[in-house]
Amino acid sequence: MIDWCKSLGFDCLQLLPLNDTGFDPSPYNPLSSSALDPIYLSLWDLPDGVGGLDRFAPYRETPRLFRKEVKTLKLEWLRAYFDKTFAAISQNPSYQEFLSTHWLVRYSCFMANKTTFDWKPWKEWPLDFKEDPREIDFYNFLQYLCFSQFEKVRGYASERSFFLVGDMPYLLSPDSADVWVHRTLFHLNLSAGTPPDKYNFEGQDWGFPLFDWNAMEKDDYSWWNEKFSILPKLYHIYRIDHIIGFFRIWAIAEGQKPVEGHYIPTTAAEWTSQGRKILEMMIDFCPLLPIGEDLGSVPEMVRPLLKELGICSTKVFRWEETTPYDQYEPLSLTTLSTPDMEPVPLWWQKYPTDAASFSEFKNWQYEPTLSPEREFEILRDSHHTASYFHINLLQEYLFPFPELHSPNLEEERINVPGTLLPTNWTYRFRPSIEEITSHEALAQMVRDILKS
Repeated sequence: MIDWCKSLGFDCLQLLPLNDTGFDPSPYNPLSSSALDPIYLSLWDLPDGVGGLDRFAPYRETPRLFRKEVKTLKLEWLRAYFDKTFAAISQNPSYQEFLSTHWLVRYSCFMANKTTFDWKPWKEWPLDFKEDPREIDFYNFLQYLCFSQFEKVRGYASERSFFLVGDMPYLLSPDSADVWVHRTLFHLNLSAGTPPDKYNFEGQDWGFPLFDWNAMEKDDYSWWNEKFSILPKLYHIYRIDHIIGFFRIWAIAEGQKPVEGHYIPTTAAEWTSQGRKILEMMIDFCPLLPIGEDLGSVPEMVRPLLKELGICSTKVFRWEETTPYDQYEPLSLTTLSTPDMEPVPLWWQKYPTDAASFSEFKNWQYEPTLSPEREFEILRDSHHTASYFHINLLQEYLFPFPELHSPNLEEERINVPGTLLPTNWTYRFRPSIEEITSHEALAQMVRDILKS
């Protein structure tokens, strides 16, 4: 993908979070703020393999990702690989150095216990238990493999002056290694969510515990420092998910409905000072350029402060109808859609009033179906705003070619927020990466889009 992107004129590739989420397909429900998910390990690239890779063949043809089945198979394969190679790899100086990583032992102990106790939440573990040192070694080993492989990917990108954009989840699963170890840094009796709005009339309860910012400040934000020390090893730029939450967050007490929640801090006067303090801390701890996801109901102080601190904001192209492209704030990212939104052709199909309004903005005669020619123009426009960054979902570029996407555009949706649909976060591209990167008409279209 790096080679293909570079050949077409792209400069960066943005990824969803790669944190370990266990068997949950959502990348925003991590079991660790630091550990990578071994589901992404390339088994082909591991030396002295144990064979049997043909067992994965059926899952390469499924229209959706069968995450639990695939990860279970991978972990079985990796256990056999661990048994075969660990004695030798454990003596490697690079492995010994990796073991000195502070978060690692806490994560590996947590995962060893999860395995021992049949994946029950840590609150249900017995009070008197002994951790299995062999299981701890296994999870240390997996993280060593994950980081070794991904640091090579980052190095490959760096050599080609290509940028990998990582994604930092805002919150953590209550059943995570971090919460298990650092319980005093979280408000476990409160969960984050959103108040009612026009998209969710009853509001949302995400089920994630809130940060105790006072406790974190007294601890000199050491948890954040550790978390930020990892990002430069993997990425060149990082996205801050739900950056508005650092200013204020909708808190829901245990047993309450989302509509009964309240903002923390409780007064708008405190939002600016809290947001500034936290974001300045993040800038101090991490040398990478941050891009803020500042979408939704945005308090008026957020974007001026992001600009002051040199943090890019996010502009969803279809929501910027009143602003000429050359007047976008340069310190920003322009995008057509996010994983939580309908890709443009599906949005056009589902929301004719909005599509008609956008047509008026473009001086087009509204048509109920978005033509390939207009798709091309929208894509081209999105790459020629005044924003420093222009990043779109890959499927947005595939829609002009029927052979590269599902005929049912609903199948091209990644996630529907506020729902528990079985299709959420199980999306896979209809074509293989090889089919995408060898498609000459697609390549030419992208080159034409990127022409100045």
